[in-house]
Amino acid sequence: MRQLRRAAIALSALLVVASVAGSLIPRFDYARQDRDHVNASAGREHWLGTDDLGRDRFSRLLHGTAVSMLLAPAAAGIAMLFAFVIGAAAGFAGGWWERTAKTTIDLFLSIPWLFLLLMVRAMLPLNTAPATSVTITFLVLGILGWAAPARILMARAHGLRQSDFILLARAAGVSPWRLLGKHVMPNLRPVLVAQFWISVPVFVLAEANLSILGLGVAEPLPSLGSLLRELETMLSLRVDWCRFAALAVLVLLVSSLQLVIFRREVS
Repeated sequence: MRQLRRAAIALSALLVVASVAGSLIPRFDYARQDRDHVNASAGREHWLGTDDLGRDRFSRLLHGTAVSMLLAPAAAGIAMLFAFVIGAAAGFAGGWWERTAKTTIDLFLSIPWLFLLLMVRAMLPLNTAPATSVTITFLVLGILGWAAPARILMARAHGLRQSDFILLARAAGVSPWRLLGKHVMPNLRPVLVAQFWISVPVFVLAEANLSILGLGVAEPLPSLGSLLRELETMLSLRVDWCRFAALAVLVLLVSSLQLVIFRREVS
């Protein structure tokens, strides 16, 4: 089990480091067009061929993986911030704070998360700059993805509220905010970290779904989801096998992250 987890960690790190480092090399320009080699097959100059605009698929795959893997943790961080403020703080405060937060969380969880995400993203401007579309996409992911972690943090904070060390601290006159920051937060940190790493592959897949539908990262900036849109026009597996590169990276990345999280929870 440890060897499998180490292999998953090594694979995840390799994909992230290779994509981020490769995207910084000037040779791998995701927007440069080679009009003499449109829809070219894999070769020495273009390792994964080119798309219908003559852009190098390997360069776009590097940048797309980097975009997904740099901003998915940022979206997860935003979601954890909302989860802690709404879930943990309300669970520790109790009373009507907890009841209001629980009702809000139940309302968010009762709505299909993906449909809510599609509805909110479709209401926002579509003809935005690539950098703006990236920010909007992952900001929406972070804002809407807090409900499930918040419920778990609320339950844990509710259990800590009546623990002996909290009662002793209250008897000593410690303020509620200091209790939350100095006593509750350290006990919730393992749960918070676990929920963060669980959310990262979820947000990677959510971004892929949005980009496939044309609601994610705007062109010409690539992402794993936008690269998968090439599969819509695939005519032959034998000729267009390079188009599956983004799908292979997405499956390997999400599977390795899930395996790392699963092994960590088991251990």
